[in-house]
Amino acid sequence: MLSYFSILLMMGLVGFMGILILIVNKIMAPSNPYPAKLSPWECGMPPVGDSAVGHFKVHYFLIAILFIVFDVETLFLFPWAVLLTDKSISTFIFIEMIVFLAILAIGLIYAWAKGALDWAK
Repeated sequence: MLSYFSILLMMGLVGFMGILILIVNKIMAPSNPYPAKLSPWECGMPPVGDSAVGHFKVHYFLIAILFIVFDVETLFLFPWAVLLTDKSISTFIFIEMIVFLAILAIGLIYAWAKGALDWAK
């Protein structure tokens, strides 16, 4: 338990700082609500008339989600690549990472087949 003390201390410190920042923001931030400020808007256009009705493509969101998935993949690959330089890496670890990459490759092929990687047309 003593070996985890530094991690618990850091988590407590981060939690305390997060709560402290929220409290200080609530106390010091100016509060000036008025109707124009509280109205919903997008891209600077008020949602009235024909501009309130419209469809938008979700390609941007699909690309963003795919970016996050493959960014996390890269984070998992860094420690493995560091261990790969060591000659004492076991075959199990190597096969485990190949399986991980295969699962992500299947996901990429699926997204590609569904057209998630096509840019907005």
